[in-house]
Amino acid sequence: MTALLTTARNAGLEDLTALLERQQAHKVDVVVGPRNLAFEQGRLLVDGIEPMLTTEGVTVANGSYLPTATCDEGLAAKLDVPRGYLGKMRAEAVDLYDTNLNGWLHRAPSDKRYLVRALRGDGGGGVARAFLSDGYKRVDNLDVLMATLDGVRRAGVPVVIDGCDLSERRMYVRIVSEHVRVMAPRLLHDYRSPFTGESGAENPTVFAGFVISNSEVGGGAFTLTPRLVVQVCRNGMTITRDAMRCVHLGSRLEEGVVTWSAETQQRNLDLIVSKTRDAVAEFLRAEYVEAKVDEIERAARTAVRDPQETITRSANGSPSRPSSAPRSSTTSSRAAIPRRAASCTPSPASPAPPTTPTRPTRWRPRPCAR
Repeated sequence: MTALLTTARNAGLEDLTALLERQQAHKVDVVVGPRNLAFEQGRLLVDGIEPMLTTEGVTVANGSYLPTATCDEGLAAKLDVPRGYLGKMRAEAVDLYDTNLNGWLHRAPSDKRYLVRALRGDGGGGVARAFLSDGYKRVDNLDVLMATLDGVRRAGVPVVIDGCDLSERRMYVRIVSEHVRVMAPRLLHDYRSPFTGESGAENPTVFAGFVISNSEVGGGAFTLTPRLVVQVCRNGMTITRDAMRCVHLGSRLEEGVVTWSAETQQRNLDLIVSKTRDAVAEFLRAEYVEAKVDEIERAARTAVRDPQETITRSANGSPSRPSSAPRSSTTSSRAAIPRRAASCTPSPASPAPPTTPTRPTRWRPRPCAR
């Protein structure tokens, strides 16, 4: 089972696809009631579930599964056990972990149903990846990846894979098209790459791209987020408010081993393709990139006289308001700062660009930690 749980960091597309295919072959999804579950020595025991016969063979869900940290989070949420306390019991007193969870399962309504997502080993048992609601909609990483690549193919724009990351919780794939490029001389005029020393003024090129993100274990929706890539440093600016999202919420699942017929899988795939095709085509248009660069440049020219207030109000989704500081006689009003449209990041998440608290500031791309 160790090989199945190997995470990928800055992997290539072939390596990521091979890993996802191996995981796909060992996946077991089962909807169970509280009376079919128990804990022993820190492992989740599933019992009383009828084997499922499919065209691919017999799927057996009964067995012993070691919960991951993500699965423990789901157990804490569904059984209303403090997450910190559950982690402490697992680390320091597994007997208390078993006793507490068994006690709350025994007290749960008998008609309650949960979805357990697991990876089953060749010799039986395996790893419990997630403990979710029986209304959770499966949108798997392999389907998302294949559907998005199909959307790219249909868009007819050459792309390269800028990096793939797979963790216990989420998958990220960064895609960039150097074929779709625009010039951003004002935005990059004062920027210099800390990695190559190249100047943004000499090469103010920005490429189009986007980030695929998905979680199979309740860690977030499937999203397709546009990303602008600065050529001189390969840092990216993700534009989160334009992201396409597909949440993992569906109808209630029947009790027992969950099998996904070829027809159902194709229907889900077609839905993802239809959603991603238009988004990919839009994000890889030069006109879209030009519009976003212009939007960022306009925001960069807006004076920020009270950085702390601006950051606080933007984070809360509230419009900026003038402060009580005296105004110049030539200034009749102060422009409101729009909500942050982009963040400089070589990976899917990073802090916002810093501001200088002593004077009006102008936003520029800043080097991000690699």
